[in-house]
Amino acid sequence: MYIVPVRTKNETKAFIELPFQIYKNDANWIPPLRKEVEKVFIRESNPFMEHAEIERFLCIEKERILGRIAGIVDTNHNQFHDEKTAFFGFFESINDSHVSSMLFDSTAVWARKKGMERLRGPINPSMNAECAFLLEGFDSSPVFMMPYNPPYYLELAEKYGFRKIKDLYAFYKDSSKEIPERFKRIVKVIHKRTGVTVRHLNMKKLTDEVNIIKQIYNSSWEKNWGFVPMTEAEMDLMAKMLKPLAVPDLVLFAEIEGKPVGVSITIPDYNQVLKHLNGNLGLLGLAKFAYYRRKITGLRAFVFGILEEYRKAGLHAVLYYETEKVARRLGYKWCELSWNLEDNDEINKFDASLGGELYKKYRIYEMGL
Repeated sequence: MYIVPVRTKNETKAFIELPFQIYKNDANWIPPLRKEVEKVFIRESNPFMEHAEIERFLCIEKERILGRIAGIVDTNHNQFHDEKTAFFGFFESINDSHVSSMLFDSTAVWARKKGMERLRGPINPSMNAECAFLLEGFDSSPVFMMPYNPPYYLELAEKYGFRKIKDLYAFYKDSSKEIPERFKRIVKVIHKRTGVTVRHLNMKKLTDEVNIIKQIYNSSWEKNWGFVPMTEAEMDLMAKMLKPLAVPDLVLFAEIEGKPVGVSITIPDYNQVLKHLNGNLGLLGLAKFAYYRRKITGLRAFVFGILEEYRKAGLHAVLYYETEKVARRLGYKWCELSWNLEDNDEINKFDASLGGELYKKYRIYEMGL
């Protein structure tokens, strides 16, 4: 067995194709679009690369690819948190600790050469994208933009010396559980006390709407563990990606005296579509996309952000209430609320009070270098 950094087109292809081998018999795995994975590592396609370095590695034995990993150093993260932290991500491996150790070794050596003091992950490639290993909830597929992995990945990481740094939670709310009457009364009181109004996304003024989302998102998440503000270019790319996927009625703004103070973005679970595409979006894939899109049954509560000075006003309850009303009207059957930090007691209790069930947990690991 030996390790090689990804340099050639063939090595790039092998890096992208490995998950299709690892999960070929796993019915819950959702194949990513190959082209979208490739774009992550291209500076011209991904503005994250303007402030980050990524080195990819493959573990090979007799021309057979056994594992992959990426080492990531994000200058913006380290400046924002005053750290010297490197990340590992895009980890895939057969169930062999020799393979995983070689992959982790290569990433750790690379990170040390960059002057880093700790290694954290998995982050793919930032906390604003997919992150963490699935810890509990292997009996169902992940929802859109949430990770999935075999259970043994956790064992491989811990055997190497990684230790838990943070767990993430996902709650499941089924449409059979009605909005509690007590919750409805609370929302009425909040409306009366704050004068808050709620409106939907205006697609005719999309540029202005995206600017509002940028401001609220970066401001409201600023103090969350691991958060790094997205750059203008990163937010623009995210908006570009989500524009054809968003349902305007499920993107809501909370306003007080005409000032946007909160936003919620809920998106259909497009993993129910990706499951049928086998990682490709050609002409046939587009036809399948259009067909299966109409059959999506669930949602993911993707972004909830409230400006700090309004965080105690109960606006998250108003936004959730209006979101659920729209979701029921549109015929969706369930929603995942994810992800939440394990120690965000306020939001975890809130999700449970709505009838949400804590049904998946995820883990981020760390070790000193």
